[in-house]
Amino acid sequence: MTDDNIKVGISNKEGQLGFLFTKGGLREGAGRKSIGVTKKVSLTLTEEMWEQFDKHCAELELSKSEAIRTMMEQYFSSR
Repeated sequence: MTDDNIKVGISNKEGQLGFLFTKGGLREGAGRKSIGVTKKVSLTLTEEMWEQFDKHCAELELSKSEAIRTMMEQYFSSR
């Protein structure tokens, strides 16, 4: 890809910058739809727990976010 194939433009969202390619561009409503509010957290577990969690995610073909979200949804729906 050459430099003349990329432009920087301002999207419709709060003046954020975005990269525009020669085809397509920034479009309102484009991309993956949000399922909620994103908040970053830090989680400390033992090595053994991380290994179990990674194995669980791999077996079910889930991202870590999907696995944690599923666990939390199950926990709160059973209360």
